[in-house]
Amino acid sequence: MSLWRQLSRGLRTLTNRNAADQAIDDEIEHFLEESTAAFTAKGLPPEEARRAARLELGGSLAAREEVRAYGWENRVDNLWADLRYAGRTLTGNPGFTAVSILTLALGIGASTAIFSVVDAVLLRSLPYPEPQQIVRVWEQAPNGHRINLADGNFDDFLKQNHTFASLAAYNERPASVSGGSEPVRAKWSEVSSGFFGAFGVKPLRGRVFSPDEGRAQGTPAVIVSFHFWQRYFGGAEDLSPLHLKIEGKDYAVAGVMPEGFDYPAGNALWTPVELQSQSQSRSAHNWRGIGRIRAGVTLAQARQDLSAIAHRIRAEYGKKVDLQDAAVVPLDKALVGDVQTALLTLLGAVGLLLLVACANVAGLLVARGAARRKELALRVALGAGRGRLLQQFLVESLALSLAGGTLGVLLAAWAVRLLPAILPANLPRQQGIAMNTGVLLFALAATFAVGAVLGALAAWRAGRGNVQQALASGSRAYTGTGASQRLRGVVVTGEIAATLVILIAAGLLGRSFLRLVTTSPGFQSRNLVTMQFSVPIETQPNGALGPDAVARQARLLEGVSARLQALPGVEAVGVSGAMPVAEGDNLAEGDFLILNGRKPPADFEEFQRMGQNSGQTGHALYAVAGEEYFRTMGIPLVRGRMFAAQDQADAQHVAVISEALARQRWPGQDPLGQVLEFGNMDGNLKPLTVVGVVGDVRARGLDAPPGPVVYVNYRQRGMNLNSTPTLLLRTAAPAKEVVQQARAIVQEMAPDVPLKFSTFEEQMSGWLADRRFLLLLVGVFAAAALSLAAIGIYGVVAFSVARRTQEIGIRVAMGARRGDILRLVVGEGARFAVLGAAIGIAASLLITRLLTTLLFGISSTDPVTFAGVALLLGLVAVLASYLPARRAMRLDPNTALRYE
Repeated sequence: MSLWRQLSRGLRTLTNRNAADQAIDDEIEHFLEESTAAFTAKGLPPEEARRAARLELGGSLAAREEVRAYGWENRVDNLWADLRYAGRTLTGNPGFTAVSILTLALGIGASTAIFSVVDAVLLRSLPYPEPQQIVRVWEQAPNGHRINLADGNFDDFLKQNHTFASLAAYNERPASVSGGSEPVRAKWSEVSSGFFGAFGVKPLRGRVFSPDEGRAQGTPAVIVSFHFWQRYFGGAEDLSPLHLKIEGKDYAVAGVMPEGFDYPAGNALWTPVELQSQSQSRSAHNWRGIGRIRAGVTLAQARQDLSAIAHRIRAEYGKKVDLQDAAVVPLDKALVGDVQTALLTLLGAVGLLLLVACANVAGLLVARGAARRKELALRVALGAGRGRLLQQFLVESLALSLAGGTLGVLLAAWAVRLLPAILPANLPRQQGIAMNTGVLLFALAATFAVGAVLGALAAWRAGRGNVQQALASGSRAYTGTGASQRLRGVVVTGEIAATLVILIAAGLLGRSFLRLVTTSPGFQSRNLVTMQFSVPIETQPNGALGPDAVARQARLLEGVSARLQALPGVEAVGVSGAMPVAEGDNLAEGDFLILNGRKPPADFEEFQRMGQNSGQTGHALYAVAGEEYFRTMGIPLVRGRMFAAQDQADAQHVAVISEALARQRWPGQDPLGQVLEFGNMDGNLKPLTVVGVVGDVRARGLDAPPGPVVYVNYRQRGMNLNSTPTLLLRTAAPAKEVVQQARAIVQEMAPDVPLKFSTFEEQMSGWLADRRFLLLLVGVFAAAALSLAAIGIYGVVAFSVARRTQEIGIRVAMGARRGDILRLVVGEGARFAVLGAAIGIAASLLITRLLTTLLFGISSTDPVTFAGVALLLGLVAVLASYLPARRAMRLDPNTALRYE
């Protein structure tokens, strides 16, 4: 029969079943008549001939089914029949159906929501042409750490490479900006000429920087982001009259970047780095590197190219440089950094939650299959093959999983809308998180995979029964056999093991978080309000502030500080170049010289030469502060003195150092009176005399050890672009009241200066956001898994009690006490818990090693966490087993002995 005839015949059969059945009956009757005639011709009487014809046919019902099975429409018809039967059976058992659907919805919904984050952050390509060619570039120190680029080293990379189509340097910092609709603090980057070429992106409006704008002392110009243009310029089409003041300097607006361009993340302004005279220092690492590899060049070739240049630099300059090699990393990998480990941890946790949910539903299906043993045996006895049963179970399981998956997608869509409220602000590319086609396909694949696995398991278990035994078992079919009970035990054991892995991960993250938040930063963090604002920065060609610029900054800072100090409820006001811990990454760092009677360097070339002697150098963070800074912060004086009123710009320049630097550089010696040269940080080559030692501060974050710090006086050195001017207020009054009054004072004194107020607690909340987000979600998944495991343990123990009712009745009749029955039933749940916990602990010892980079203060095999989680799971198992144990203890022996 041709394909078209098969198709048309099948469609006619599906659309008009009665006519198709009548045609089959007519064909069978025609065959019987012909066969009867043939037997009659052989001499048989008519009745015997008819009987012989029917025997030859094998039964009209069987013949009809055989004819139906010939066409493809039979499979469709069977599938439709199975769907209707599945609908009847599932709606006929609403409790089982509701629990199964809700359990699967929880697992699939959580998995889909987390996958939407992983898809946006880790899997989706960057929105630039040929994004795989864009890379980040670093210098690599001898200890293997990546460090930013120094000016001289970047110039060599740029001029000597043979593998990059574009290579650029950039930095990023907050800046005070006016000239738009209102003054604002915005993120600002200075970029070298190849920056936009590295991304292959052109401005949406206007142009890139002209040659005159991209040279030293050229015409100042700025390119703004799409969102900045929309918000502060109202989307003006004509850019020619638009100007901005950035840190007090006027810039003409040259262009507007497209809406999708967001690099560095959240950046609003880009200006040419060439406007400033660049230092040729090879030890001041002020620049980040970005580049585009040439077409046809591999990542390995680009690494080899820059590595060769780095080795030549090291060979030529020796210890004058900090680099030993170069690091080249694809931009998409560099953007996610440590976030990748956290997101993969979340994905693993939610995967285990889905596994626990599937195990729970599998246990329910096994119990339901045991209850349907007689029905299934009857179907087998009537001729149903294993394939037919497999199809029926697959259809039922897929119906369950599709319902659970649909509800799960709705839950995931709701969760995705809530995610922005709990996502850490520093999570890259989070604006792309959405329920898009890829995420929906993931949910669909998960749904079908779950349905197929559950259906195959149920069909496999159902096909192992003995037909005669099942048909003869009577009502006992509703409690199942020992084999089904053992299978449910295996499922619950695996469920417990997976739950324990999630619980241990949550416990480790929770203990780590607690250790972190209880770690002292080295100062008094309560009742501390910070105010970031702008001061005029007028640098000389060498990057230093002139005496007049330093004096103007000092007058402004002193005037504002004096007014704020007079506010009711303000106990102290300090000046800082950056807030430690929360803003610690904004602190500059580098090498300094220890002069020890040597003549200070006359210029930075001599500075570099003197720095070749490692015995006369040190490395530290560079922090600008005022005399009240240490009292305001509560940083104790260990030795010597703090900054004082006599430390003016025309006096001897002084420094205060941290205990960590004193221990590291002058162990067992007195650091007071040591003379340092740290001019590579601020362009000022006046030596610094150490006059005091103060307590250590965890400047880079609570998870980093206290590092060496050199504090300099803002009255003497001023604040250049390496600093974020911040006033710190120690308050006794509510922060909200102080902020309102402080804002009014500053706006009166400097109306064009944008302000940013926050408390230290708010800053720390932002700094801890990524860890809190991870802990919150893993904790929620762990709680959900624990609840499902408790339900699973309860189910398997209750199933066992129902199956052993007669046995328990006999035990009671023979004198067993209630305590004996309690131990018998609870002991069964405890055995599952112990076995599952043993497997889970063994798995956790391997898996939790992946969490090492996310932990602080504890190891990934912390025995307290492992023991505590195992104890918690044991208690839950006992409680889950106690409920069916109570039922068993209340059994009446007479009733139990009559139970079947």
